[in-house]
Amino acid sequence: MGRFAVAERASHVRAGDVRADAGDGWTIRVAGFNPETAARDESLFALANGALGVRGGIDGVDSASDGAFLAAFFEQAPIHYHEKFTGFALSTDTRVPVADAKHVRIVLDGETVTLTPDAGLVRELDLSTGRFRTAMRYKAKGGTVEITTDRLVSLARPGLLALRLIIRSLEYTGPVTLLSDLRWGRRAEGQGDDPRIGVSLGAGGVDSFPVEQDGIPAALHQTARLSRRTCVLRQGHLSGHGLSSDQPFLTLDSISQAFHADLTPGTGVELVKFAAYAWADTDEDIAGLTADAGAILAGAHAAGWDALAKEQADDLARFWADADVVIDGDAGLQQAIRFNLFHLYQSTGRDGATSIAAKGLTGEGYEGHYFWDTETFILPVLAFTAPHLARRMLEYRIGRLDRARAHARGMGHSAGALFPWRTIAGDECSAHYPSGSAQYHINADIAFAARLYEEATGDSAFLYAQAAEMLFETARIWPQVGHFNARKGGAFTIHEVTGPDEYTALVNNNFYTNAMAAAHLGHAADLYRRMGNEAPDQLAALATRIGLTDEEVALWRRAADAMYLPTDPDLGISPQDDDFLSKPVWPFADTPADKYPLLLHYHPLAIYRHQVCKQADVVLAMLLAGDRFTPALKRRNFDYYEAVTVHDSTLSPSSYGILAAELGDSEKAIRYFTETARIDLDDLHGNASHGVHMAAMAGSWLGIAWGFGGLRWQGGIARFAPILPPGWTRYGFGIAWQGRRLRVTVDQVGTTYRLLSGDALTIHHQVAPVILTTGQDTAIAHSPFPAPVKAIIFDLDGVLTDTAEGHYQAWQRLADELDVPFDREKNEALKGIDRMGSLERILADSGRTLTEAEKQEAATRKNGYYQDLIARFSPDDLFDGVRDLLLAAKAAGLKLGVASASRNAPTLLTRLGIIDLFDHVADAGAIPNPKPAPDIFLSVAKALDVPPPACLGVEDSMAGITAIKAAGMPALGIGDPAILTEADEVIGHIREFRLDRFVRPA
Repeated sequence: MGRFAVAERASHVRAGDVRADAGDGWTIRVAGFNPETAARDESLFALANGALGVRGGIDGVDSASDGAFLAAFFEQAPIHYHEKFTGFALSTDTRVPVADAKHVRIVLDGETVTLTPDAGLVRELDLSTGRFRTAMRYKAKGGTVEITTDRLVSLARPGLLALRLIIRSLEYTGPVTLLSDLRWGRRAEGQGDDPRIGVSLGAGGVDSFPVEQDGIPAALHQTARLSRRTCVLRQGHLSGHGLSSDQPFLTLDSISQAFHADLTPGTGVELVKFAAYAWADTDEDIAGLTADAGAILAGAHAAGWDALAKEQADDLARFWADADVVIDGDAGLQQAIRFNLFHLYQSTGRDGATSIAAKGLTGEGYEGHYFWDTETFILPVLAFTAPHLARRMLEYRIGRLDRARAHARGMGHSAGALFPWRTIAGDECSAHYPSGSAQYHINADIAFAARLYEEATGDSAFLYAQAAEMLFETARIWPQVGHFNARKGGAFTIHEVTGPDEYTALVNNNFYTNAMAAAHLGHAADLYRRMGNEAPDQLAALATRIGLTDEEVALWRRAADAMYLPTDPDLGISPQDDDFLSKPVWPFADTPADKYPLLLHYHPLAIYRHQVCKQADVVLAMLLAGDRFTPALKRRNFDYYEAVTVHDSTLSPSSYGILAAELGDSEKAIRYFTETARIDLDDLHGNASHGVHMAAMAGSWLGIAWGFGGLRWQGGIARFAPILPPGWTRYGFGIAWQGRRLRVTVDQVGTTYRLLSGDALTIHHQVAPVILTTGQDTAIAHSPFPAPVKAIIFDLDGVLTDTAEGHYQAWQRLADELDVPFDREKNEALKGIDRMGSLERILADSGRTLTEAEKQEAATRKNGYYQDLIARFSPDDLFDGVRDLLLAAKAAGLKLGVASASRNAPTLLTRLGIIDLFDHVADAGAIPNPKPAPDIFLSVAKALDVPPPACLGVEDSMAGITAIKAAGMPALGIGDPAILTEADEVIGHIREFRLDRFVRPA
């Protein structure tokens, strides 16, 4: 069995000591200092703005893992192979540390202040204002002082770090000196046994050159030796309260400046420090970069600390107004989701030239590379919360299209573009091609992101003008790695690729890759058609430039329609690839807990030979291409692959949690969500010291919106199917949708939608359309049925149409002929009873007996009278709302059945014009036991291949309701609640049946 349980994973890692603020969940707080968790804390408390990142180290503590980074400053070092083949990656990009300017040393009466165990250190990250604060007390020879720091990396000014230091004397009398340092010399993390951390730069690295003006060090110029990327750093200060300053001076690895004052009890000093970074791809204009850094400093000096702090808070306030998630019922998860969203927002590139790395700007894990999860997990969050940043991420990929073309040529493709698995500049940086370059699915992942961005924003103009070329060029790769395979019935098959599960490499027909490629090809073909109708001049120019023809696009459509996506005939699941199910299952029972992750302890071939998944693969396909697959297939895939998935990637739990929520398994959904949300705060993988996990952070928001909120999108419509997780009393999230702002709140009563801004909007709740108007709350109560519904089974008479009068007249005529008493009251008792059962009741009340042959003749005679009456039925005899209800249910993917005791049901349904809308109509004559026995409802459920608890039965008779409940199904009654007392819910008429009220599809 796979290691999916949170408890199993947590059993062999150290839980963190980060706790939720007792108030509003906006604070990350750590009291004291633990050297064993210091590097982790530097990641948690890191600040960034998409361009500049500063880890959360503290003065007075030497740390080899502390540092600062620029998203655009990286080295490019050659990869050395003992055996090198055509198309192997030539070099790797490595984001290297830049000079760190956050340090200010404190000297009290000649004694340098250091962190002591009794200092009462408290560190806090304020998620609402984007500031990191520390506070402690230090006992010097001359008495005690209180030291507080406040730090921000400006979201509005890309190159600016600002901090404020305040020292207040409690008992101290004497001099204080503040030494403000700009430090360099920190090297990139070296290659160790963990391939996720770093590599050898060889001759690469960073050279640092102090820049002097009039003999005084004024700036630092740094250049990457091989790539020649360059940055310049300058620092400046605002001082007061009696502080005097010396000229800056130079040491071997710093530029420092001293400030002096005298303290007495009750007095204090304050120093505000600014550090300005400017950077470029070359070292050709150092003077210009120095001037740029100077301009940043001048702007910061003019604004001052208070204005910068307000500017930062205002920026975060705008973000939180749209993006905040509220969770009532778990303070730790409330803290975690805000922490995760904060890091996503602050680490995302804002210039279109950078994106967001696997570790953001918080550490050196994965060398600062961008991966496929940037588009698959992170961009969707931003498309719904900060769409302008999602667009910038797509612009980064578009700006690297020529490099993707070059990569495709290096991989042997004569046309098209292939984006690399891991990169910064745009070239493939992975030396291990089986788990790197072979991941062709990244083309489809980027296409998925572009498609989702347009759905969420309505920004078709961006696709036409900028993204279309990228989508067409990447689509061109699929016909070159696959073909229409005669051995697979002419299906389009894709060969020798690696899917998201990196524990299975170089396979044919990876299910995820095939599913996403089909979506990519279909979307590219649709986009070509749309542009031909809506932007013909743009399409003509683009097609001419890249040589695109109608015939090539037609090939894409054929490949999409014929994509090989099989179901295993024995297991009823989607094979992860052609050979996966033929392999032995990994020996989980014999694998010690300390041997995970497997990639650090076993040779890749040992892993490849087994059924074991590093992360969600088929399950991820069920999410991202989920409209292609039935709920039953999703459930079977979830159950099978959960058992062989070890979640050695932090990407994985969120996908399983979202699908668990969709399938109605709220217990597993909340377990997976909890692990995802607190992966870094609790350091569940033991490597948060290398930087926090951006895709997992994104996965926690997806777990809220896509999982519990059931958010999906199709045809420009936002669709929700909310559930309330166990243990929570309320949660809420916001989304931006096509220029509007929408808030969704789910509590124990139901779901409330509020359109905060923009024009009126139609969404879908469950499966029914809901019109929202600005400023108005629309509240919808939860379904009364506990389980997700996959099918609806209707009675016919009195539910879909009124045949009661016809039955009454036919029975009355027969009763008169038999000379037995009968009236409308007796007819009411026959509802839901089959023909022979009804005749037996009529005869029992009269005292008259008939032979079996006479009974058969009488029943046949009654049926003839009834058929004569219903021969005049037409679609006009349907109850109001029935056809619309059935069409909406079919559109929602629900299966429909009829469980009528009448043997005339097929004839009547045909006359009503709705028989084609049903997947199965029960053969009443083949049912051994009539209602109130459950047989007829169970027979329909079996024919629909839906478990009884997932079938909603709809009846108007007490016998029918009893049959439904005996079948183990939820029951909806049509009629009088005083009579239909066993029903879970009763409505007066079928026209009151609202799918969004009574049905929660799986």
